[in-house]
Amino acid sequence: MKTLLKALPIFFILMIKPVVADEPSVFFIEPLDGAVVEETFEIIFGVNGMSLAPAGTYEPSTGHHHLIIDSPLPNLAMPVPSSSRYLHFGKAQDRTNITLSPGIHTLQLLLGDGNHFPHSQPLISKKITIEVKP
Repeated sequence: MKTLLKALPIFFILMIKPVVADEPSVFFIEPLDGAVVEETFEIIFGVNGMSLAPAGTYEPSTGHHHLIIDSPLPNLAMPVPSSSRYLHFGKAQDRTNITLSPGIHTLQLLLGDGNHFPHSQPLISKKITIEVKP
C-alpha cells in the first residue's frame, strides 16, 4: 500500500503533463527575449499543438505565422493587416531573415487561419524585446 501511495503523485503528474504540453501556442525559438543581434538576423518561429499550413488552407488546427514588429496586436476580429510592421508567412514558413535598424525593437507572433484571421482562441506569443547592434 505504501508503494501505491508513493506512486500516485507521479501518476497524476504524468497524466497532467501531456494535457499541458498539447496546449496550442506560438513562440520564438530564436532570438530569445533580451537578445542582442546584428542588423540582419534570423528569426525562428515555434508552434505547438497546431500544424503550419499555407494561407488558403482551411483544415482544422492549422495556420500560418504573422510577425508583428514594434506594433500593437491588430484587431483580432479582422484579418491581420499586411505592412512592414505586420509580416505574413503565408507559405507556412517557420523562419525568416529580417533587417532592422539599430536600437530596441519588439517582436510578437500571431497565428492566422487560411484567411489571415486570428483563430477563435487567438494564438499569440509573448512579446519579446531585442536590441539590434549599431
